[in-house]
Formats: sequence, structure tokens, C-alpha cells
Amino acid sequence: MEVEREWVERDLRELELLGKMLDEPHAMFRGRTVGVFLAQTLLRIRGKDGCVRPLRPNAVQQAFERRRGRANIVLKARQMGLTTWVAGRFLLKTITRPGTLTLQVAHTQESAEEILRIVHRFVEHLPAGLRYGALRAGKSNVRQIVFPEIDSEFRVESAADRNAGRGMTVQNLHCSEVSRWGLAPGSGDAAETLAGLRAGLPTDAEVMLESTPSGVGGCFYDEWQRANETGMVQHFFPWWMDEGYQGAAVDEGSLTEEEQELMTRPDARLSLEQIGFRRLMRAGLQGMARQEFVEDAESCFRVSGEPYFDMEAVERRLAGIQEAGIRKLNGALEVWLPSLARRLYVVAVDPAGGGSEGDFSAIQVLDMETGFQCAEYASHAAGLELVEVVRNIAWDYNTAWVVVERNNHGSGLLYLLKDRGYREIYCGPDGQAGFLTTSVSRPQVLARMSAAVAEEPGLFHSRKLLAECRSFVRLASGNVGARSGAHDDRVMAMAIGLAARAELLGRRSGPMPAGLALPT
Repeated sequence: MEVEREWVERDLRELELLGKMLDEPHAMFRGRTVGVFLAQTLLRIRGKDGCVRPLRPNAVQQAFERRRGRANIVLKARQMGLTTWVAGRFLLKTITRPGTLTLQVAHTQESAEEILRIVHRFVEHLPAGLRYGALRAGKSNVRQIVFPEIDSEFRVESAADRNAGRGMTVQNLHCSEVSRWGLAPGSGDAAETLAGLRAGLPTDAEVMLESTPSGVGGCFYDEWQRANETGMVQHFFPWWMDEGYQGAAVDEGSLTEEEQELMTRPDARLSLEQIGFRRLMRAGLQGMARQEFVEDAESCFRVSGEPYFDMEAVERRLAGIQEAGIRKLNGALEVWLPSLARRLYVVAVDPAGGGSEGDFSAIQVLDMETGFQCAEYASHAAGLELVEVVRNIAWDYNTAWVVVERNNHGSGLLYLLKDRGYREIYCGPDGQAGFLTTSVSRPQVLARMSAAVAEEPGLFHSRKLLAECRSFVRLASGNVGARSGAHDDRVMAMAIGLAARAELLGRRSGPMPAGLALPT
């Protein structure tokens, strides 16, 4: 037993020495770092053919290693092998640096269990002397592997668990498929989950956020856009970096202009076999192809996901949009078309509860005759503050009809508006003040807005409204709404405004119930 303990302690000293050298290149390893050498020497994976073999870095994994920093964000095509590579790298850091906690967070529980199977395979193929000595695993289950001799732990959890990683001090954090966090029914907010994970990170922790794209907006999109501000190293890996994505060679004479450009572009230079794969992939996946097999770091966000609105119309309108000529209330109110004498207007309000977090209270001002968006307001205002904003905007627009979504916070807003003397308040067909959004009326008002975006995009002037249209998607629950981490307050206010405008115009052309006539 004494000799065995001496062996364990010797191995512990050697492992700790290696841990200090992991990121250093070594002449003995032909310029490779100690970490890459150990990954190739010690770690085993199961290949696509089902055979177990040494972990050899592919082109994507090598490119990641060359540019890797302390904090990294990766936008990639699917199945590039980065999750496996990072799992191996982080395992080596876990077993060579005593007191280390590594955490990998997947978007679903199934994916988390698959990652842990990869890590278990790594551990099972380590040299027997280590497995039964210094790296003898203690507690091991579907979430963790513990190495009691070195007081280190490797955990894999699901982002669907709102408490994932909370209360832990994590030295290595890998967040996988972040764009899909929060999409499953019952999942928490993706940005909130990520913030909770970051709260437990020391300043020298290594972090990697990685995902295929899933539309504009949401936590991963925001992190990618802010990478320069936050100091994260951006890595972009298009599908053609994986040598396995090859098909039958196409006839050179059949190449389209886009395909010819990809064959000559310096960062692509596709072969005829890769063009063949691209055609098959696009034929099979259709609209999802640019999401699963990304080709550039900008358009992949615009075309990915399952958008509700016509994205071509949205992008065309965004390209020709003009900034607001007037800004008030610290920029919360933007005005494109000031009020004109003797014109009628609708002021549509989607109120929120207030506070610095969560949804915005949104207001849209529409010209009654044309449907043009004249002004937009969005902030966290609520209560009496929001009442004053609504009244002032409505008065500025010739004492406009005020249409308030009466669900939740709206009933209180309607009461305060009436209490302070505002009378031009929209009532629904049932005679009650406000617009009631239900499981029946919501799809109807959104369908009207969707048709307007596709057929009359020139009605809309707000860049922020159109950005919300980009991230307004079909959700896993079967409903439609803002993807996790994004907002749809401006969209809902506009949809309600367009629906109420159409109803008010219909009343003017037909018999009017008492008290519901349009002002003259």
C-alpha cells in the first residue's frame, strides 16, 4: 500500500507539472502544444464509422487552437467536432490542475448526456495506471465525473435547468448550441441562464460559447455582435472546412454565378465535389440549409430559424430605411411623420409592468387613412409615467384614438387614462374599452401585420420594429413570438394598431354603435 501511494503521489506531481505546460509549444512535439500532444496521445473517440481511434485534430479544431483565447465565441456549421475537441481539452485541464471544476452546458438533456458519454470514453481509455491511481474516479453519474485524489470535477448539464451551474466556481465553461437555449417549452431565459453561469467564473476562467445560428436576435446573436466590446475572440467555421462534406462532382458547365464565385473566393475555393454536396444539401434542407451549413457570418443569421414575417421584404425595407428626424424623451420616442391638421391617427399601446428588466411598454402611431407608421415609443415606463406619455403623444396627434391592449397591465392603464380625462379611447365590438388579445385574436392581428410587411413594407419606418420582425419566429410550442432573449413589444403594438385601424375604418363606412363614431 505504501508503494502504491508513492506511485499515486508521483503521478500527481507529474500531472500537475503537465498542467502548468498545457498551452506551451514544445520542440519535442514539433511545435505542438503539450495539450495538443496529450490529446492525440491519451484521448480516444468513436469515429463516424463506429471504430474507436485516437483524437486527431481536424482542420476546424486546429484553426480553433491557433486563435483560441481565454474567452471565445464560435459560429459554425453543424457537426464540426468542436464539442468533442473542447471536451477533450477541458478534461486534460481538469485532470492536470488539482481543484478544477469544468462545466459543459448543452441545450438539451439528451445532448448533455451525449457529451458526458464522450468524456467517459476519454477517461475509460486513459492508461490503467492513472485510472486506478491518481485519476481514480469517485462519484460518477449522468451529470458528473469526480476525481477525489486531485479534488477536481467534470460536470455536464442542460441549459433547460434554470439552476445550471449556480453556486459553483467554474474554471472552464463550455456553452454548446447557445442559440437554441430557452427554445424548449419550460426552459428559462437564455440570457439569464448565461448570466448565472458567468457569475461563478473567476477572472482567469476559460470560456467558450459555441453554436450554429438560429436567426437574428436572442442571446447568442447578441453575444456574437458584442464580441469586440466584451473581448471575446470570434471564430467562424463554414461547412467547407470539414473535408468530409463532399458529393459527386458536378459538370463545370452547369455552374451558377454564385457557385463560380464560391470556387474562386479566397476563403472558400470550393471543388466540384463540394459544389455537388452543396446542391444536395440545399435540395434536401431547403430553407434550413444556410442555418445548418453556414457560409458567411452575416446572412446566416438573417436566413436561419423559422421566421414568421417575410424576411426578404424586411431586409429590403431595412436597406432603404431613413432614421427618424425627431427624437424625444431621451430617444425613447422617434418621430418620422409629425401630425398634420385635420388628419386622424391611431395610438396603439402594448403596456408592460415596468422595471429595468423584461418587456418594454411600446406605442405605435399610425395615420388612420394610409396606415403609415408616424412615430414609435418604447421604454420600461409604466403606471402614471406611461399614462402621461400616452396622453401627450395622443394629444400631439390631434387627440388620436388610443388603443390599449387591455390584457394584464392594460386594464390599469385604461382606468388611469379615463381618470385623467382622456376620452378618445378605443372600445372593442363588445363595447369594452381596450383591445383584448386572445388565442383567437392574436393570430388574426399578426396575420394582418404579416400581410402588410409583405405587401406594403413602405408603411414601416422603424429599424427597431423591423429588427423585432427578424427575431419573431415559430416556436417549439407551436405558437409564434420573439425567440429567447429577444423582444416583440413593438411588433405587438403595431399588430394591434393595424387591426384597430381596420376596424375603425369599417365602422366609419357602416352603421356605428353609439359612442364608437370616429372623431370629425
